[in-house]
Amino acid sequence: MDRPKSESPAIAESRPNSAFPGKHPAAPSHMAHLGKIGPIRAILFDKDGTLVDFQRTWGPAAQAVMQHIAGGNRAAFERLVAASRFVEAEQRFLPESPLIAEPTNVYGALWATALGRPANAEFFAEIDRLLCDATTRHLTAIGDPKALLTLLAARGYRLGMITNDAEITARAHARKLGLDKLLEFIAGYDSGFGAKPDPGPALAFAQAVGVPPSETAVIGDTVLDLATARAAGAIAIGVLTGLTPFAILAPRADAVLTSPAEFSAWLDSR
Repeated sequence: MDRPKSESPAIAESRPNSAFPGKHPAAPSHMAHLGKIGPIRAILFDKDGTLVDFQRTWGPAAQAVMQHIAGGNRAAFERLVAASRFVEAEQRFLPESPLIAEPTNVYGALWATALGRPANAEFFAEIDRLLCDATTRHLTAIGDPKALLTLLAARGYRLGMITNDAEITARAHARKLGLDKLLEFIAGYDSGFGAKPDPGPALAFAQAVGVPPSETAVIGDTVLDLATARAAGAIAIGVLTGLTPFAILAPRADAVLTSPAEFSAWLDSR
């Protein structure tokens, strides 16, 4: 399934991130960091920032949800914006926003404080329902994830998706993108396996598809994705389609790709 990898992996020509032009300095497209990588039989994708364009999906969606739960109170809305590290005029998040990688109970607690509401399961469930509807309406893919996953499935790879988003949202997005019949495993922060960077979701995927973690690749755009891979004993692959730059991903990854679209070619180059 994988070609043998040479001891000195080739470094592809540097090129900018096409999904977010100007976001990252030019960096090698393929970069191995920890020596020889073993065989890969299963692939676990992150969702937002990897398969889904985070800013274009979550920017307008989160703004609409924050306006809704603020109930027309401009001061409350502005507190939500500040807690979310959100740029209202541009409908985008700053790189340090907790919504980029953290589960609902993390940024939801900040929203509860901003609104003077209890930070409880009921409030977090309300946020998840509202964001599921809003993000699915605004859902924007990165490239053509259905074509990529169809190719990988045809080659015999076992495929899954994990996210620190809610499972209901992950499944809604998978259906809209046409990935639901290609993915053998979908888990959110609330699926019972823990939230990234806990290794639980990656270990559950490996068990579900019958592939050892050491032969499983976890692909994501944040340090939490790579930390999950490391904690599970899986192969860590970073992509530059999110907001985390190459310089931060590279020391934590076995390889860094410009986008998930390169993954099939990268497998062939090994």
